[in-house]
Amino acid sequence: MRNLFKVTMTALIGLFMVVGLQAQNEHPAKKEHPSSNEHPAKKEAKASPAKEASGKIGDATITINYSSPGVKGRNIWGELVPLNKVWRAGANEATTFKTDKDLLVEGKELPAGTYSFFVIPHEDATATVIFNKEADQWGAMKYDESKDALRVNVYPSQSNMTERLEYKVNDDGIVMAWEYYKLPIKIKVK
Repeated sequence: MRNLFKVTMTALIGLFMVVGLQAQNEHPAKKEHPSSNEHPAKKEAKASPAKEASGKIGDATITINYSSPGVKGRNIWGELVPLNKVWRAGANEATTFKTDKDLLVEGKELPAGTYSFFVIPHEDATATVIFNKEADQWGAMKYDESKDALRVNVYPSQSNMTERLEYKVNDDGIVMAWEYYKLPIKIKVK
């Protein structure tokens, strides 16, 4: 009787172990920490994905790198983007503007190079566009006016709804559009 009990218990323990191992193989435990080549942020879509707009103006190659936030039902101008304050003209890192040729922006000289690009939307329906020599910046937190290469005033206009901030390079300049706001900037090769 004692041997039968031992054999039965051993068989039951073995059965439980086999079932447990099989369940583990069918439903492996979730990793608590990603491996060195996995980053959790890369698995999720960014709220403001990185974008690039590029094209030719004359024989100059223009490249604009920016993060593209969405409207998402918010009031943008005067609320999310305050009036009369320097705005990074995108999200996350400051937007950058690169040209391989000297340009005339709204009639003013801008040497070839890479710049951070900022905008100050004003209450009087104008905007100041800024090309700053400090190209590698996070947002506008450390913006330094003394490093501005060029400031020009431009006139935004109303446009069709644009959910995500976007830049376009066309034959006569660049256009920034977001929400119902369009900001054309006239550019030509010097």
